[in-house]
Order: sequence, then C-alpha cells, then structure tokens
Amino acid sequence: MNLFTEKIEHTLPQTGEESGALEILRCTRCGRDLIAEVVLAGDATCPYCGNLFRQPAYRRIEAIVDSGSFIEIERETEAGDPLSFPGYRTKLEKERVKSKMQEGVVIGKATIKGQRTALAVMDSYFMMGSMGTVVGQKIVILAEFALCNRLPLVIFCASGGARMQEGVLSLMQMSRTTIALARHSAAGLLHLNVLTHPTTGGVTASFAMQGDITLAEPGALIGFAGPRVIEQTMRDKLPEGFQSAEYLNEHGFVDRIVERRDMRETLATLLALHNAGHIETAEGVRR
Repeated sequence: MNLFTEKIEHTLPQTGEESGALEILRCTRCGRDLIAEVVLAGDATCPYCGNLFRQPAYRRIEAIVDSGSFIEIERETEAGDPLSFPGYRTKLEKERVKSKMQEGVVIGKATIKGQRTALAVMDSYFMMGSMGTVVGQKIVILAEFALCNRLPLVIFCASGGARMQEGVLSLMQMSRTTIALARHSAAGLLHLNVLTHPTTGGVTASFAMQGDITLAEPGALIGFAGPRVIEQTMRDKLPEGFQSAEYLNEHGFVDRIVERRDMRETLATLLALHNAGHIETAEGVRR
C-alpha cells in the first residue's frame, strides 16, 4: 500500500450538529462576551479590538487554502497508549469528542491562490497541540511526501510541548521531525513556519524553528519553557513582553509578524517566489 495515498479525504469534515446552546467566549483584551460559534466561524478574531482567539485546524485550513483544493493525508490515524499511562485512553476519547479532531495535527496538500504546497496545521484544541508519536509521525510523513513530490511545505505550529503520557517516545519525535525536514531542505525545497499562540516546548525546540522563513501571528507566546519556570530557575525578572511574537521579531528569531487576515496573501506570495524557481518543463528539466 502506498504510504502517501492511504486514507486520503477530499473534503473537510463537518463541524457537527448544532447543540442548541450558545457557548460564550470572553475576550481577554477588551473583556467583551462573544458568541463562540460566530467568532470561530470567521477568522477567530474579536470584532471589537482585533484580539486573536485560538483557531481550530480545519477552520484555519478553510481560511488559507483555495476552496476544494485540500486533500488530507492520514486523517484517521489515532494515538495509542504505548506506556499504559493511567487514564490516557479515556482522555484521548474525550479530546476527540470535544475537538472533533483525531489528533493534534492535520496534514495534506492544497493550493494557496494557485500555488501548490504540502500543509500541516496543528490544533491546540486537541490536548493543547501536544506532540506525541502520532503528531511526530504525521509531520515526518508530510515532509517525506513533500520531498517525493517536490513540494514546498507550510506548517502552522501551535503546541504546549511534548505529550507526557507517551514519555520518551514523544521526545523522540523532536529528532525524527528534525531529520525529515533536514532532508526536505537539503533538496532545495522551501519550508515556511507560522508560529501561533502558543508554540512552546519540544515543538519549538525542533521543527517550529527549522523553517527557511518563520512567520508569527501577533501576540503569540513562543518559547521553550514558560516565563514562570524561567524566572524561578534564573531567580530574575524577565524583560517586558519576553517570549511574545513581537519580542522575538525584534531579536531576530521571527522574520515577520503577519496579521491573520493577511496570512493567505503572504503565504501565496512567498510560495510563488519559490515556485518560480522550481518550474519543470514538459521535458522534465528544471530551470
């Protein structure tokens, strides 16, 4: 069986039946109460102050890619319980029901304003986008898929770090994803990372900082350990705004901060610039 054609879906999943009850979100910036369904159905932005809410993976995909172009790979892959960690299987089931996700990342291929790309979108609504064996494996599969098909790669990162319920097996994914993406890079292919809130832990220490170009959403928390842990370890106060996207942009860790409404256009432009140098002629010769 071909690894890269197994379990491919040609449509985005439905978001589920209406429950009848309105879920309310409170904006952490302006304090207004908002209807969750209305906010998340758009670009997950507060209409009053522009504050960004966490965006579900499939909603983000709908907002970024060309309509009908997304083909998902490995959609049904689910985490097991390799360490028989107490309560882990039950927690996974609850997370799948709550988030309507099978795991913490969605991978596939699509076009963005006509530009072909492989795409991974992490979802912090599933166990805070924590990286376990399945998340790591899906990133590796996508990197290999992009390499085999000579595609650029876009990864939207959102994670609370490695998944403790899978122990050292989750930590191994840092090296596995790094190696797979290094092979993709060695082939001269573009890797774009978009850091969203939050991007932390083992994901930051591996593929989130491995891109050729690193973009970030405004106000995103980006780092390895949390500010409180660092302050307790160093016994010192951190600078104002430390680990924010803006701070990292000022200090050269992020190439550009991009508003959510501008992300599709920005990615399309970068992909077009890259793809222009990787065109195959009818004879299969690259120029």
